[in-house]
Amino acid sequence: MKYNRASSFVVTVQGTSILNFFLVITLLLLLIFSISGLITSLNPEYRIKSSSVNSATTHLNGKILFQLMTSENHAFKQALPEGEAAPKLSNLVFQASTNINLDDPRSLLGRELPGFSLFDGKILVAGEGTNYTNLPIESPPPQEVLKEENEASIQNTEGLEETVEGDKPTPSQSTGDRKMVYIYFTHTRESFLPYLKGVTDPNSAQHSKINVTKIGDHLMSELESLGIGTVVDKTDIMTNLNKKGLKYQKSYVESRKVVEAAISSNRDLTYLIDIHRDSQRREKTTININGKSYAKLAFVIGAENPNYEKNVKLASQIHQKLKERYPGLSRGIIEKAGASTNGKFNQDLSGNAMLIEFGGVDNTFEELNRSADAFAEVFSEIFWEAEKVHSPVDELANEQ
Repeated sequence: MKYNRASSFVVTVQGTSILNFFLVITLLLLLIFSISGLITSLNPEYRIKSSSVNSATTHLNGKILFQLMTSENHAFKQALPEGEAAPKLSNLVFQASTNINLDDPRSLLGRELPGFSLFDGKILVAGEGTNYTNLPIESPPPQEVLKEENEASIQNTEGLEETVEGDKPTPSQSTGDRKMVYIYFTHTRESFLPYLKGVTDPNSAQHSKINVTKIGDHLMSELESLGIGTVVDKTDIMTNLNKKGLKYQKSYVESRKVVEAAISSNRDLTYLIDIHRDSQRREKTTININGKSYAKLAFVIGAENPNYEKNVKLASQIHQKLKERYPGLSRGIIEKAGASTNGKFNQDLSGNAMLIEFGGVDNTFEELNRSADAFAEVFSEIFWEAEKVHSPVDELANEQ
């Protein structure tokens, strides 16, 4: 039997098929340009923004994607907890398209009720008594309060300038000349009602001299007594905003420049602490421990930064130690993200960055300083534990 190797193939192409192909491509291009033109012609408030996409995709976490994979490959079900049902596709589509979670009424009410977005946040670690009704609040102060001529008179300040050092023992370990903790204040003028004569409105608790910077002074003194070199930067962010004609909402943009300048001029600065005070009232920001009154602490984490997990880890370590030694002092760790907040809080500049709410508008510096002492105590332990881990590497690098 013989085979003919010179086989030939004939391909027949109909003219109508080519015409249909180009017609489909043309219609598809027209559709794309039409949709693009429609989107760009909408008013800004109706356009699709990156924040809208981010808000929609937050519902699609790794756990949900894994559960969806089980519908295609049943072998994955063995890794799921026993009795856990796969999510319904209809629910996922509804949440992604509307940003409304039926298990969280705030996702709907936050749009419909004025001011409700102030309570928008996620509790990562709840402290004693912390829930969604008493989350930290930071509302912009009235513009007239920030004017120098309208600043309130101060009261009850006797003894505030005095610092009682006492005979503190020499620390067993020290950073030497290295300044490793940087304390700053994005909302520099946040003050406290007991020291502002005639002021009763929490939103008006602002002052250029009696404010959160005094907490920073006390905290620095305590950290340095524990051997940790510390810098306090009292740059008045509000003054910078006024000079540039910027609004209060740009505070973090302005404080970021201050922090970046500091860490670029001193590479030893490893821990960044932004001190604030809450707008909540006394009953939510104060606790009695062993017969002494303390201002509660709350840790706020910006979820929209690459150091998110490191920031959460550090805050969790501090929260846990405070919980063990000063039960109820820490209100927990609160996550903030989305269009209604900054979402970073400069925490993308370091994996050891913190935003701490010290007490509220009704707390006194006596209470605030006790809390600063407690924070310094537990923070120093975490700090020196971390130094022990890194020091062998540093010594080896120095020898080389």
